[in-house]
Amino acid sequence: MGNCTPSITISAAVRRLHPGLGNALVSAGLVLQANAATELVTADQQTPGRRDVIVVGHSDVPVLVTASGGDPASIAFSAADTDFAAALIAALVRGTAPAVADPATRMLMDMAARVAVRDVSVLIGGPTGTGKEVLARHIHDLSPRRNAPLVAVNCAALPEAMLEAMLFGHERGAFTGAATSARGLFRAAHGGTLLLDEIAELPLALQAKLLRALQEREVLPIGATTPVAIDVRVIAAANRDLAAEVRAGRFRADLYYRLAVFPMATRALCERPADICALAATLLLRAAGSGTGLRWPTPAALARLHAAAWPGNVRELDNVLQRAQVLANGDRIETHDLCFDQGGEVEAAVAPSLSGLVRERERDAIRAVLADCAGKRGEAAHRLGISERTLRYKLAAMAGTMPPPLRAPAALETIQ
Repeated sequence: MGNCTPSITISAAVRRLHPGLGNALVSAGLVLQANAATELVTADQQTPGRRDVIVVGHSDVPVLVTASGGDPASIAFSAADTDFAAALIAALVRGTAPAVADPATRMLMDMAARVAVRDVSVLIGGPTGTGKEVLARHIHDLSPRRNAPLVAVNCAALPEAMLEAMLFGHERGAFTGAATSARGLFRAAHGGTLLLDEIAELPLALQAKLLRALQEREVLPIGATTPVAIDVRVIAAANRDLAAEVRAGRFRADLYYRLAVFPMATRALCERPADICALAATLLLRAAGSGTGLRWPTPAALARLHAAAWPGNVRELDNVLQRAQVLANGDRIETHDLCFDQGGEVEAAVAPSLSGLVRERERDAIRAVLADCAGKRGEAAHRLGISERTLRYKLAAMAGTMPPPLRAPAALETIQ
């Protein structure tokens, strides 16, 4: 299992239709070979009922239709959209495997496939948002333990007082509030994989207990007198340099060496720009699967994504694409739909864009309800759930004028 790069076959007819597609697919992380599990064919080559193909066509307006029922996936695009089309095809072929195209990232995934079959501890380092958990899940999915659970725990997210009970379990009555016993995460992951994310945040006292659990392959639940055997593979992840933490006295050296049997590292997104298109295709496909519809980025928008610095890495890319789905008015994501994070704050342009979008949707709703009510404001206000006075002011704002103040009833004028 030294190489897990997916492969694809391209028919001669598809090569003639899209001469640049072959090179684009290689750049997207696929291997071109004869008799691959998936073949790209044209519509006239498609055999009814055949599902191991992707039907490729030509269209000035790009479109992707995922496989459904007995029909295979189909994709149509022009030469200008070849790169993103190749990334979408690669995403369909990969399925649930990580989105990779950068040569160094592909080497990392090939190494993950090699270590997956060896039941050794893995330590994954790398900046926040670079896919450490994705890599851990990939290792688990390729391992002999893949049919057992992968249990992930963020060591930084749990209260220190609860960490030991969460990891090792507890007996009933072991402490105040322990009305029932609990197995703990180690036993919950029995037969599978336990991912300890943010391992650098683990208190020193608990590090010693974790070390013993790894060495002895058993845990002692709080309140118990007899250890319980465990069968768990541990993968740890950290966004800080654990070796530096050891030198600073904040992390135990013996635990570090127990965890770092096979160290791996993810890189910042700006260091692997070839992955950006692959990740964008995968993220947009996922959004389309949730019912939002697939919007293709224009070539200019794709170039803008490649030019960004991405201090927030893949998480920021996901945020930018989700915003673009909201802000885009047409079927394509344009450059002005891309709003990037700046030092932890969203670009100022996004706030007025979102508020403007809300106002536009509100105006559309008011116009539609008024039309249904034949212009009767009282009935329209009731349907909209607002007062007639509020509707009057909103209509005035839409028209660019403000209504005259409402005249108080005569009885109130007398009192005033």
